[in-house]
Amino acid sequence: MPADLVLLSARLLDPGTGALLAHTALAAEGGRITLLGDDREARALAGPATTVIDLKGAVVTAGLTDGHLHPVSGAERTMGVDLSGCRDLAAVRAALADAVARLAPDAWLRGWGLDPNAFGGAPVAAASLGPVLDGVPALIDLFDGHSLLASPRALELAGIDGPRRFEQAAEIVCDADDRPTGLLLEDAACELAEAVAPRPTEDELRARTGEVLHAMAAAGLTGGHAMDASGTTLATLAALEDEDALPLRLRVAPWCQPGADAEAVADLVRLQGTGGRLWRVAGVKLFMDGTIDNGTAWLERPDCHGESTHAFWPDPARFTEVIAELHAAGVPTATHAIGDAAVRHVLDSVEKARAAHGRSVRHRIEHIETVPDDTVRRFAALGVVASMQPTHCCEFTRADHTDNWSRRLGEERASRAFRCRDLWEAGARLVLGSDWPIAPYPPLGVMAGARHRRPSDLSLPPHGPGQALTPLQALQGMTVNPAWTAGGEQHAGRVAIGHRADLTVLADDPLKVADADLAALPVLLTVVGGRVVHRAAEL
Repeated sequence: MPADLVLLSARLLDPGTGALLAHTALAAEGGRITLLGDDREARALAGPATTVIDLKGAVVTAGLTDGHLHPVSGAERTMGVDLSGCRDLAAVRAALADAVARLAPDAWLRGWGLDPNAFGGAPVAAASLGPVLDGVPALIDLFDGHSLLASPRALELAGIDGPRRFEQAAEIVCDADDRPTGLLLEDAACELAEAVAPRPTEDELRARTGEVLHAMAAAGLTGGHAMDASGTTLATLAALEDEDALPLRLRVAPWCQPGADAEAVADLVRLQGTGGRLWRVAGVKLFMDGTIDNGTAWLERPDCHGESTHAFWPDPARFTEVIAELHAAGVPTATHAIGDAAVRHVLDSVEKARAAHGRSVRHRIEHIETVPDDTVRRFAALGVVASMQPTHCCEFTRADHTDNWSRRLGEERASRAFRCRDLWEAGARLVLGSDWPIAPYPPLGVMAGARHRRPSDLSLPPHGPGQALTPLQALQGMTVNPAWTAGGEQHAGRVAIGHRADLTVLADDPLKVADADLAALPVLLTVVGGRVVHRAAEL
């Protein structure tokens, strides 16, 4: 039977070993690699409908997978004004003023990517933005995705006029007179304002999501682990696939929030395995804490503001019960845990679930921003995957610890930031991702950050250079390890016969390219299931 795809004159790089294979060609049929051989052998498999591409010496590796991203909710969030490049309040105000000038009368303004470091010594509050939003209903997401700033007009329209109590660790931040400052922390508080703001139509969201996913494919991604299924996420993915417009393979983990009863957990179990050809519900996402920047992480000792002292679940014991229920059903979990106390509690919960039910389930912890040595050692023993985002360290913290994250933690805990190398050397399975839209999604940038630990301005010093990964470790963190985490190591993550033809083609060998040059390495071709979803003009 003729092949669907034939790639010629290639260098084939297997991320499992880091070696270039002794072959120059690859053929795929039915979504799988069926031949690794020479050009003559591959050409013989080509038929009239076969896509044949001469790669002219380019490097083919297993498709790059982002271990943590939010493609649909992120597509909606990033429809507003991009503030991620603003480094101070003057730049924020200028960007907002430009957006306001182009705003239709009575329309809402949305913004995203606001870094609290831009506020300098000023409070993270609507008043710090000055008069630029006077009379304008505006919601601005801070970069962490766990907080937003609401303008006075937006607060008025949402009926937010003072503090409230929530079932989860959320807060309407108020001044000494109980007047809201505009800062809303965590979902329960943010949703009060978002409920009255306009939302895109289903068609608009589907079109925007399609644009984002195709841009991700052009950056070299063949798949991702989507860490939410909020709103219309599943319907959007289904609609895109029905239109033959879904270019990535997505593994989706819907949320389980505090307050989930037995029936809610059972619903999540029943949802497992549903999906389409390229997307599937597989796992459940939970939260053990918030973020260090907001003072909503869960630390073993308070931060330097006396904050970050509580779990996101008001009753952490209930979280442990839910982990056990999901484990017993064979459902893998991914828990957001940033602070040392949060990470420890998740590990404790997994340990109890394993002891009670004995079965093997691949649980994971997301973020793991600061943990002590004894916690590092527990990941491998419990088989818990460490899912980390090195560009968070690179872009939002500084080597001299002058950033908001480091100042809140203090010197001791800031010095054990994002311990990627320590976790790897302790035997943990490490998966890399972007957490887009929190940080940029190009996977080569994520891998570069893991290798050099520097921000986009490479003239600045690295934060924790001893935690840098080797080139092969970084590549495995986006190929072999995500495949293992998803239970697909027998058919994904490698360049091997029988494995999925999910492939990323680069202009040069990513293991040989200098750390500082990796992010700019051209992506020439992206293939998902043997189908070309991105092809550079030079091919």
